[in-house]
Amino acid sequence: MTGYRLTKYRHAGWAIALAIPLTAGAANYSAQRATVDSREVVILTDAAHETEVRVLPSPGNVAFEMKVRGKNVFYVPPSSSNSGGGAMQTGIPILWPWGNRLDQDAFYANGKKYVLNENLKNVRRDQNKLPMHGLLSGSPAWKVVSVTADDRGAAVTSRLEFWKYPDLMAQFPFAHNIDLTYRLRDGVLEVETVLQNLSNEPMPVTIGFHPFFQVPDAPREQWKIHLPAREHLVETPQLLPTGQREPMKLADPQILGDLGLDDVFTDLVRGPDGRSEWWVEAGNQRVTAIFGPKYLSGVVWAPKGRNLIVFEPLAAITNALNLSQTGVYRELQSAPPGSEWRESFWVRASGF
Repeated sequence: MTGYRLTKYRHAGWAIALAIPLTAGAANYSAQRATVDSREVVILTDAAHETEVRVLPSPGNVAFEMKVRGKNVFYVPPSSSNSGGGAMQTGIPILWPWGNRLDQDAFYANGKKYVLNENLKNVRRDQNKLPMHGLLSGSPAWKVVSVTADDRGAAVTSRLEFWKYPDLMAQFPFAHNIDLTYRLRDGVLEVETVLQNLSNEPMPVTIGFHPFFQVPDAPREQWKIHLPAREHLVETPQLLPTGQREPMKLADPQILGDLGLDDVFTDLVRGPDGRSEWWVEAGNQRVTAIFGPKYLSGVVWAPKGRNLIVFEPLAAITNALNLSQTGVYRELQSAPPGSEWRESFWVRASGF
């Protein structure tokens, strides 16, 4: 630690003066730990690209702000009050141990049926009362393990030791750790996840993220989107895949306008490096989500009348745990006992 500097933090209509400890730094990159509204916030800065990312390690471990030359590319709802406290309303919430919905209060893994315990009150539900987005929304169990900055970038890594929490293990009985790293380099934010399977069975991997994006200087009517997928999954009225797939029908690029989306896409178009690039743009401004090779599908959520779009990197389609059991879904990934599952996605903003 090299001392303190006084700064004024502004977010969602409020401001507070902070004494920020300078925990790590380099000529271009810095990583700072601060206390905002009684919560720890980590601030990653790339001075050369005028980019700053703010991460709330707990609750939720959410990167809730990414400003590029003063413009926030993450959507912030008008009702948001402070440092990313609305864990599922802004930034990059994690979806684990399942992304999106299950079709019942149970799931299958390794041929066994596991029934969720409603009495534990830790299952998030959608408008149809289906289990939604896993168990970690707003979790206080994350602990910061490193904050670094050098000439290769600025990063913060937090860990959740899932196996230590009986209420989590009761719902998903696979002992494991999660290391989640936010890394800022060359103006690009990397979100790297490492799942360490400590159990004696293969652990199914249906992880995902729910990043809220916006083009801050243009109304939704001007937004164009690029969805790099060859297939669209047919869904029930409850937004559950039926197993039927159809060719992509949207234009490329597609004017978003009044088009409402809550759709699953797969068979992704990828570059030579195995990555798949999804973007929204208006004028010269573009926000791109880049999925690593192990993110096999994506959900796009763009509710009508709201200036936001979500490109969800997903290791598996919605309800994959149960669709795999029936043989409808055959791409389910798993981490063998004692192994790690590791993958990243990236957020890049240009034209700002």
